[in-house]
Amino acid sequence: MSNLAMKLEQQRQEKQQQQHMPVSEPIIIKRRASITNGEKILMILVVGLFIIAAVNIVTKSYTVYQANIEIQKTEAKIEEQTKLNSDLHVQVEELSTYDRIWEKAKELGLKLDQNNVKSVQE
Repeated sequence: MSNLAMKLEQQRQEKQQQQHMPVSEPIIIKRRASITNGEKILMILVVGLFIIAAVNIVTKSYTVYQANIEIQKTEAKIEEQTKLNSDLHVQVEELSTYDRIWEKAKELGLKLDQNNVKSVQE
């Protein structure tokens, strides 16, 4: 073989070796983004404020619920008392009729004396 043929053969073999040999790629170090202390504090503050707001809302809702229950109880008592008052008013009207008063006066031994009766002008 001639010199030129040998050179071509060597070049061909080098190319084959280069193709079979893995080329070492540069090592890429992937660095994760780390959270700084300031960011951690801010996240803790945001979560804390969220929890405080949620507890505050629940507490206020419970207070309103209790107030509504008390209002309903009071309204029921007022309604019951109003009914009782109207019943008593009707009873007073029935008991204060002239005929009934006159009957009670007779039972107690009172007599009607026209000389002692004074009329009131309205």
